[in-house]
Amino acid sequence: MFYCLILTGAWLLWHLAFAIRVVGRQYLPRDRGFVLAPNHISAIDPVFVVIARFWGRRMLILAKEEIFQVNPIFSWMFRHVGVVAIRRGAGETDVLQGVVEQVRAGQGVLVFPEGTRSKTGDPGRLKSGAFVIASAAGVDMIPCRIIYRHTFMRLFSRVRVCFGPPIPAGTLALGEKKSAAKLRQNKQLLLSAWDGLYRANRFG
Repeated sequence: MFYCLILTGAWLLWHLAFAIRVVGRQYLPRDRGFVLAPNHISAIDPVFVVIARFWGRRMLILAKEEIFQVNPIFSWMFRHVGVVAIRRGAGETDVLQGVVEQVRAGQGVLVFPEGTRSKTGDPGRLKSGAFVIASAAGVDMIPCRIIYRHTFMRLFSRVRVCFGPPIPAGTLALGEKKSAAKLRQNKQLLLSAWDGLYRANRFG
């Protein structure tokens, strides 16, 4: 109930503050787990992605542990809307394994493969976590490109959240040895999908 209230409130607030257009929502699975992989430009990108999806079972949202240290009230809210803190070091493996099990059981997870926000607006270097989760859980990866009218987020600006065709689970499988070459190939597949979404939906 709390999640539904927060999601509805965010949807209303964000549509008052921004002109949001959603493209490709049909590519989001309804009945199985998935890894949703957007580019990352603004601190509020996760909100745009979640309200663009809107319907469906609550997703997990991976985020740096630091956001839970900002304010106790925010930390409480984050936990109740599905945000999972990624702890650097020894605890990270256990957290990711728990995420994999939930995704394998049918839950979606939102992961920003760049790991941090782009300073230029262009995609940065991709980290491995999103691809490892998709491979271990045996699920598709859904490319997502967030496009701001003025490159970076501005209040009352136009925003497009674009979902692309899934990268199949079979293509993402890294094998038992987690091939580094295959991982690089998978990263390039996502970068190419992002580029295609940008070219098809960019502002003129």
